[in-house]
Amino acid sequence: MRKLALVYCLLSIVFYLFAQETTFKTNGPDDYREGKHAFTNATIFISYNKKIDSATLLIKNGRVFKVLSFGEDLGEVGFIIHDLKGKFIYPSFIDVFSDYGMPDVAKPKGSEDPQMESNIKGAYGWNQAIHTDFHADRNFTVNEGKADDLRKIGFGAVLTNKKDGIARGTGAVVTLNNDKENFVLVKADATANYSFNKGSSTQDYPSSLMGSIALIRQTYYDAQWYKTSIDKKEFNINLQEWNLEQTIPQIFDAGGDWQKVLRADKLGDEFNVQYIIKTKGDEYKRIDEIKKSNAKIITSLNFPKAFDVEDPYKANWVSLEEMKNWELAPTNCAALAKAGIDFSLTASDVEKKDDFLSNLRKAVKYGLDSTLALKSLTYNPAMFVNVYDKVGSLDAGKLANFFITSKPLFDAQCEINENWIQGKRYEIKAFDAKDIRGEYALAVSSNKYKLRLSGDASSPKAQLILSDTNKLDVKLSYKDNDISLSFSIDKKVEQSKIRLTGTIDYNTKSWSGNGQMPNGDWITWSAAQIKGPDADTTKPKKDTIDITKNLGKVIFPFLGYGNEQIPTQENFLIKNGTVWTNEAEGILQNTDVIIRTGKISSFGKNLACADCKTIDATNKFVTAGIIDEHNHIAIQEGVNEGTKASSAEVRIGDVVSCDDINIYRQLAGGVIGAQLLHGSANPIGGQSALVKFRWGYTPEKMKIEGADGFIKFALGENVKQSNWGDHNRVRYPQTRMGVEQTYYNYFTKAREYNGHLSQTLSEGEGLKTKQSKGKAAVTPLSFGEGRGERCDLELEALREILNHKRFITCHSYVQSEINMLMHVADSFNFKVNTFTHILEGYKVADKMKAHGANASTFADWWAYKYEVIDAIPYNAAILTKVGINTAVNSDDAEMARRLNQEAAKSMKYGGLTEEQAWKLCTLNPAKMLHLDKQTGSIKVGKDADVVVWSANPLSIYAKAEKTFVDGILFFDIEKDLQKREEIKKERARLIQKMLDDKKGGGATQEPSAKGRKEYSCGDNDK
Repeated sequence: MRKLALVYCLLSIVFYLFAQETTFKTNGPDDYREGKHAFTNATIFISYNKKIDSATLLIKNGRVFKVLSFGEDLGEVGFIIHDLKGKFIYPSFIDVFSDYGMPDVAKPKGSEDPQMESNIKGAYGWNQAIHTDFHADRNFTVNEGKADDLRKIGFGAVLTNKKDGIARGTGAVVTLNNDKENFVLVKADATANYSFNKGSSTQDYPSSLMGSIALIRQTYYDAQWYKTSIDKKEFNINLQEWNLEQTIPQIFDAGGDWQKVLRADKLGDEFNVQYIIKTKGDEYKRIDEIKKSNAKIITSLNFPKAFDVEDPYKANWVSLEEMKNWELAPTNCAALAKAGIDFSLTASDVEKKDDFLSNLRKAVKYGLDSTLALKSLTYNPAMFVNVYDKVGSLDAGKLANFFITSKPLFDAQCEINENWIQGKRYEIKAFDAKDIRGEYALAVSSNKYKLRLSGDASSPKAQLILSDTNKLDVKLSYKDNDISLSFSIDKKVEQSKIRLTGTIDYNTKSWSGNGQMPNGDWITWSAAQIKGPDADTTKPKKDTIDITKNLGKVIFPFLGYGNEQIPTQENFLIKNGTVWTNEAEGILQNTDVIIRTGKISSFGKNLACADCKTIDATNKFVTAGIIDEHNHIAIQEGVNEGTKASSAEVRIGDVVSCDDINIYRQLAGGVIGAQLLHGSANPIGGQSALVKFRWGYTPEKMKIEGADGFIKFALGENVKQSNWGDHNRVRYPQTRMGVEQTYYNYFTKAREYNGHLSQTLSEGEGLKTKQSKGKAAVTPLSFGEGRGERCDLELEALREILNHKRFITCHSYVQSEINMLMHVADSFNFKVNTFTHILEGYKVADKMKAHGANASTFADWWAYKYEVIDAIPYNAAILTKVGINTAVNSDDAEMARRLNQEAAKSMKYGGLTEEQAWKLCTLNPAKMLHLDKQTGSIKVGKDADVVVWSANPLSIYAKAEKTFVDGILFFDIEKDLQKREEIKKERARLIQKMLDDKKGGGATQEPSAKGRKEYSCGDNDK
């Protein structure tokens, strides 16, 4: 073996590509050697699923020539023989989510002033987060240091792309060879790359996740228009490049939890694009939904560390979700494999690259089949980016990218000895590497020291032990028999370094040689081992417990109070309750309600139902569920896209989050659904999402199917932003007069847009739908097909208002502005559906009634800013008595749980009856949201959105004991108590498991106190 090592060193200078013709000239004689090598007697994995024992790998000119079975003749002479008896050869890994060799991403230069427009010079698009003009092959440079880090863990090629922006341009496949860029580039423009993150862009828009989605969606439409329009007036490099990039594989960096994976896939479905999606490694939480996406997955092996939970108070900072994810994240790859999802593994997220292989083996330990593990690092990534003809296996003709290991790859004791890239050898760890760790008696001239070598056997850490508390680091390097050391005895004196060089005698475990003192004197030195390596440094760590045993269950949603099984519809008979119908029947005593197949089947006295579960409601109250007209929970990454005066193109429906504990909390308050609204940072906000609180269901299944479209408008201080500080006096409008002008400007544009489209589109024709992968998907059919019209999503939303197909909920306070918006609406022949907050509504109730507006107000929430100074607690009652459909809303995660009490205040302030007060939070908001035909009252045929209360629902003592949505029991006060005990036991189990893991040597992280972001109207998400 030692002779072979010498041969390898000589071979490292072979210029394997010069046997091929190139355009490059050499300064001196050319080297025409073919780089012919024969690796004999090895176990060779030709591909992930094809292995030959005692085989020979032949390479020539940097490519695989052939693989021979045992006993086959080489067929030709001139091969350099490498006897690899007992060794293993694997195709080198491929990472298709890398930024190797890419220029650094510029950090956004901090500026407090808003930047409304792109500052990129040239014929580029309007938003500087769109980088379709970037091509990785034109920006790639070899980086030997980073290449070495990847080669050490088995990689031989990567798909690299600059991870910056929402549209990131193209990626290129390159090898990790240390050669000219011309020779390592395998495939240019291999992929088009996208993300939700605007990266280094200093432009304000987008500032939210929904803004990022809207920008991508609009760019798809713009690109189609640019491609088909004959009379376009602009030249746009970004749109031109976008179109060119649509024919290559599309990789989307979802950059977050599993919900973002589904968001990316849904966006792709709209335009019939199937993304390859990069995830964060939590797909196991919703593996069935991930499977339905049909997406190929690039997943992470960056498993979370256990939390250090020794301190019981700090342990309380760690959520159950975090604890369970620590335990179950290593099962993610096995879950993907079991579901039959094609996936590729990336090292990009792994904090320490050296942990990649151990995490890979951990994934196998947690159930991933080793064959599929190898497939995910060779065949799959090569197929994802269409380079399997060049890399991914050791078939003849492919690049000679392979690594040699001491043992089977998934053996914990396996070491990678060499990684050959395009036929060039890179030594990782010598075949016959010796372990020199231990303690030595070091003699330097007449001075005696104790020297300790510890840590990893391949790169030990050296220290002089002067005392128990005084230790000096020693710089150590060695190869074969040569060794050198240097250290400074006195750290305070710059010129105090002692430098030693010599040889190692492995038989006697001693070193000797010459050295130079700080003053320049030459001396002799020697070291003799007095103690071998510590036992714990030579053996792998063994877990004190097998953490793969007795794993917890995946729950839906994946946080406290989740369920192992998602609740489904059942039939119920609610007996002998006091039923508040909200209908002509009024309040009925001692009445039964039957829920069947998600609907209210019947109600009356002495009903029977053989196949129903019976609930005794004696002395209890049965009502329709509460509906919150104005709510901001369950929204992911931003409630405001307040970076421009109108963000009508953004959709809360794009960012509904089902993993919000407030859903459960509000169910516990009898709330069955809500309008999830954009914030109030701009005059024209984003489109609403109407949802029911289906706890444990996915975001799309929370949405109310067939519901009318709504949009958030806003008036007052928030939209002017002139009170947001001196640095926010840029975005128009800055005055209340400017707000009015904003409306006139946008609706005038929308009217012109609507009129122009009506010339080519039939009445009501807009964005059509078609089937894509079995799912309804919006496509720009109406705007393509050679017509040349540009689909403007912002104006599309406003056009829907003009055509009475989308309805406004307007954040409002001051009577003058309320009058102003009604006048604007009258000018364009539409109605303001609802004024929300409407704290001065009592002043203009007659005008609101004449206009036909609804009112959704606070009961007695005021004094938080000057423009609400005239608020009164009689507002809701006055509006109701004038004849305006009136509701109370929350605008707050906590208040939403108590809307029954908010409604009750109008009995005290204004003298409303119980039935009138109760309708403020049930039937009236249902009417505002155009949902009263299906919910809001106890009526046969309506959705079984029903609550059983312990007492009169308008009492402060009333508790929601059972909350049904669509006939599904999502909250049960008795089961809630059980869940609290289950959570307590589960936390105790996981805490003990983390303590055991720490005791066994596992790495830990410190807990930190974290607050959960709760959105409200005025949050500035810039």
